[in-house]
This record gives sequence, C-alpha cells and structure tokens, in this order.
Amino acid sequence: MTDLKKVGRIAVKAMIYFFTFSTLALIIGLIVGNILQPGNGLNIDPATLSGDVAQYQQKAHESTLTGFIMNIIPETLFSPLVGENILQVLLVAVLMGVALVLTKEKSQKVTDFLQDLSTPIFKIVHMLMKLAPIGAFGAMAFTIGKYGLHSVLNLIFLVGTFYITSILFVVLVLGAVAWYNGFNIFKLMFYLKEELLLVLGTSSSESALPGIMEKLEKAGCSKAIVGLVVPTGYSFNLDGTNIYMTLASLFIAQALNIDLSLEKQLMLLLVAMLSSKGAAGVTGAGFVTLAATLAVVPEIPVAGLTLILGIDKFMSECRALTNVIGNSVATVVVANWEKQLDKKQLQYSLDNPAEIEKKLEM
Repeated sequence: MTDLKKVGRIAVKAMIYFFTFSTLALIIGLIVGNILQPGNGLNIDPATLSGDVAQYQQKAHESTLTGFIMNIIPETLFSPLVGENILQVLLVAVLMGVALVLTKEKSQKVTDFLQDLSTPIFKIVHMLMKLAPIGAFGAMAFTIGKYGLHSVLNLIFLVGTFYITSILFVVLVLGAVAWYNGFNIFKLMFYLKEELLLVLGTSSSESALPGIMEKLEKAGCSKAIVGLVVPTGYSFNLDGTNIYMTLASLFIAQALNIDLSLEKQLMLLLVAMLSSKGAAGVTGAGFVTLAATLAVVPEIPVAGLTLILGIDKFMSECRALTNVIGNSVATVVVANWEKQLDKKQLQYSLDNPAEIEKKLEM
C-alpha cells in the first residue's frame, strides 16, 4: 500500500472479516483439540526432547496475561532483532511499515533496499526447503525410534482430525457465509479447481495467487477489491493455518502431559492471533509460524515440534487449500458488501466455469 488514505472502508471491512474468521478458526482448533485430544496417551517426557526445555519451563510463571502484554514492548527499536520474542518483532515491523508509508518520498531508498533484500531471503528459504524431506524423514524416524510404533497412530489421528476439521470449516462455516451472500461454496471451489489443484500439488497458496485474482475479477469482483483483499488475505486471513496452529499446539501439550489451564489456552489464542498475521503462503510457513507461537508460550517447549515435523508435509496441503478457499470467499463477500460485485456475472461464471477458462486461455 502506498497511500493510507485510499485504503478506506474497504480495508476496514476486510480486516473485520479477516479478524472474525481467523479468530473463529483458532477457536475451532482449540475446541476440537480439547474434545478429541489427539496427543493423549503418548506420555512423552519433555526432558527426552531437548536439554533446552528447562529454559522454557522456567519462564512459565511469566506467562500471565499481564506478562504477555508487557512482553510486546521491546527495550529498544533493534533489540527484537537479536531476541526470541516474535511479538516484539511484529510490533517493530508494523511501526516501521507505517512510518515508511507516511514518509514514502524520503524513505524510497529504504523501501527499495528491503524489497531487493527479500529476493535473496526467499532464495535461502527455497534452498532450505529442498532439504525439508530429509529433515521430515529424520524427524519421523526420531519419533518412531524413541517412542515406538504406537506414536504413529497418534500422528495419524492428528492428521485425520485436522483434515476433518478443515473440511467441516469450509463446508459449514464458509458455506454458510457464501449462502448468505448469494453464492454456492461448492460451485466456487469447482470454478477455482485449476488453482486448487495447483495448490494441492505445490502445498503453497502463493503459486495460485495470480490465477485466483484473475478468475475472481472475471467472476464479477471489481479489480480494486481483488487487488486489495486477496493479497492482504494471504497474510491476514489464514483459516487453515489458524486451525492447524491451535490444534497442533494442544497435541504437543497433550503428548508431553502438559496441562494447559483456560488462562493459558486463552493466552495461546492471543499469541496465535498475532503471530499468524504475516505468515507466508509458501510450503512449511505454517510450521515456522507455529514455532514462533510456541516460543512465546513457555509452557509448551519448542522442542516438542520434533513430534510433528515428520507429518507436517501431510497437513501442509490442507492448510494451503483451506487458506485459498477462505480468501476467495472473503473477496466475494467484501465485494458484495461494497456493492462492487456483479452478481449476474458471478452466477454466470460459477455456472459456466469452462467458458471462463477458455476466455482466460485466449
């Protein structure tokens, strides 16, 4: 965004939508995790995971809601860069982003530098992701070798629980939102089937971004709405990632026999609400965001992530698909709220997806 004044009510409405349904996804993950308890029965000793676990447990007394709020404020502007508190990093990043926009003429060189710097950063991530299958195999071997074959059953239960929860979220929650706004969720998914298959194959929602934007414009959403809501939703409206974060966090806690009180779970919810904002749409980003969240919740040791690293790839596809569907629904809904949706064109596009596909190929 280069002009804060032009964002206006569209951004406000989009953010209200994002906040509402992202929070709902987090809450659903917590509820399902508490009811089904997929990690129950593993009885893993946290000390067997890492020698660094003690440092997180020593911080447990600081994890009250008051301590949580106080931890957001950094000592200096640069201290978050060498610390481990992701919340302070987010605060400084938001402040810097707003400052760059407000001083865009004098800060153009800084903005250009940060944009250029993102290229090698993403290249590093790309190189590391090529080694991810080796790391996942090692993590799975560690879990099975140390805790027995029965641990696989709990992991399979976790994957199944996540898939079923995500499907129900799309069909029931997003389906109800779509119905209220005058379109069918299943027709929308069929209309976007090419992009959804691409997401399924790459485990990345980023790969489908251009196609999603183009098709939503063809479906009657104004270009201004699509241009603002879709890219913003890729960072602020990650329904699948949110379900995964709370569900996986509770799985790790249950596997380690860590009893999380209601206050601790609420704090986990608050941390996840913040840390999930700005998560990338690339493969494995959800796992990294989960690690950042657990780093701020000392009751659950970050070392517990080794328990689910081996199966994260199996959940990555579902996360990405749920995120893309959620963002597509959000775009149509916001366009409808702003009366910038051609409902006849939307209905025609959803009823004749093949014809729209042919027009896009021409």
